[in-house]
Amino acid sequence: MPRFSKQDVTPKQDGPGTEWRAELDGYTVSMVAVSADTDLTELLKGLPNDQCPSPHWGVVTRGSMWFRHGDGEEVFGAGDAFYVPSGHTAGASEGAEFVIFSPSEVMATVEAHMASRAEVLFGARTEARG
Repeated sequence: MPRFSKQDVTPKQDGPGTEWRAELDGYTVSMVAVSADTDLTELLKGLPNDQCPSPHWGVVTRGSMWFRHGDGEEVFGAGDAFYVPSGHTAGASEGAEFVIFSPSEVMATVEAHMASRAEVLFGARTEARG
């Protein structure tokens, strides 16, 4: 059965987040720690409807994160498990920690787009995660 832990992978630090990541049977699994309030909305601009086209499943272990979609916003706090369908923007509060599962095939396109947007917005090549 596929698995990983933070000790199994090298963490990546992009912007205000640190991510431990693995590919498990077609899913990208990320353990994320956020060091400052984060909003991915600007990095998602240019995708269909300027939103993330990937669904996500996860658990917030510390702090909170949010997803905006359609006409509302959902906030998930420590101890919450969640499912978010495609068509959203996302962010997290300073100090948030979470585990998120996303289909790898969809996320490859999203992450390439976000990295390109980060280069335009911030003038440096980064590996953005969404």
